[in-house]
Amino acid sequence: MLATKWTFPDMTDNNHHKKTDMQATNRILSTKPLRFGLTLVVLLVLPLSQAVAKQSIPPASEQSVRPGVNNGYLNPNLNVDKWMRRFEIESREVFAQRLTVLKAIGLQPGQHIADIGAGTGFYTELFAETTGPTGHVYAVDIAPNFLKRINKRSQARKLTNVTSVLGRENSITLPAGSLDKAFTCNVYHHLEYPKTSLASIYKALKPGGELIVIDFERIPGKSSSWVLNHMRAGEDVFSSEISGAGFQFVEKVTIPGFKENYFLRFKKP
Repeated sequence: MLATKWTFPDMTDNNHHKKTDMQATNRILSTKPLRFGLTLVVLLVLPLSQAVAKQSIPPASEQSVRPGVNNGYLNPNLNVDKWMRRFEIESREVFAQRLTVLKAIGLQPGQHIADIGAGTGFYTELFAETTGPTGHVYAVDIAPNFLKRINKRSQARKLTNVTSVLGRENSITLPAGSLDKAFTCNVYHHLEYPKTSLASIYKALKPGGELIVIDFERIPGKSSSWVLNHMRAGEDVFSSEISGAGFQFVEKVTIPGFKENYFLRFKKP
């Protein structure tokens, strides 16, 4: 029988993570709404060999914009090593330019950031080192196998300011006002339910908090056939969707070395 420890941390307290044993556990954060508008934050502590995946049913008001786009990531037999070989190679722009991207984000010590669609976690690790012991990184993904790998790597590197968050296909499942920044890299086009996903990001950000979006340029006649077939839309459509969710467009940042990707910054008013 699985032994489960439940704690109820104050998400506004930067030090609450120090009170939790994070060296020998797999951490999956979830939220459950309570009556009277309160939010119950549940920190589920499990052995490293186990993870829990329970996807929500998206509201009937929003239909999937790309059915099945995440089926590969939802596969319980997802091979993380295979994805590491694809994600963490110098020929991939967002990996090769990771330090330049980190500088452009403007992340500061003590800040809280969500790495949404964290995948193998190479940005998660950079964020953890940058935010330091008074900051925190929430590695959000819908694939439990990615989260287990992130936990393993974080523990090996003694990054105690990382929490793995099992997201849903329509929500990042983080409490309101818990983030200074939210970051997505080659992930926005995987949001099957962008309206509700964006609403959850907007809610989780503090006023003035930023959303960073990096994704592939989709330009007919210029982009590869893979990008044209894989991406449902390009920068203009995605930017319009984000602005429609209440975010203010701030700027498009030039990243030297980016030929296939763009970097957009938005702000929650």
